[in-house]
Amino acid sequence: MAQVITSQEFDSKVLQATGPVLVDFFATWCGPCKMLAPVLDEVANAVYKVDIDQSLDLAQRYGIMSVPTLMVFEGGQVKRTAMGAQPKANVLALLD
Repeated sequence: MAQVITSQEFDSKVLQATGPVLVDFFATWCGPCKMLAPVLDEVANAVYKVDIDQSLDLAQRYGIMSVPTLMVFEGGQVKRTAMGAQPKANVLALLD
C-alpha cells in the first residue's frame, strides 16, 4: 500500500531516494484520486502519497494545479508527470 508522507518526510523519502520514486499528489475529497488508489497499491514498490491539503507547501513548490497529479522523481528531480486518473499500464510506463 502506498504510504502518505508529510512535508517533513518528503526530502528524505523522495528527493534523497537512490532510485525512481512515484509521488501521488492527492486530496481526500477527490473522486479521481480514490479511483487511482487501487492502481497505485498494485505498483506500490516506491510510491508515496502527498495530501495537498496537509502539505500545501509541496503542492505549491511543484505547481500542483489539479489532483491527482503523479510525478516520478529520480536523483531529486522531476523526470515525468501525469495528471488525472491513470490506468495501470500508464502508471507502470511512468516508472520505466
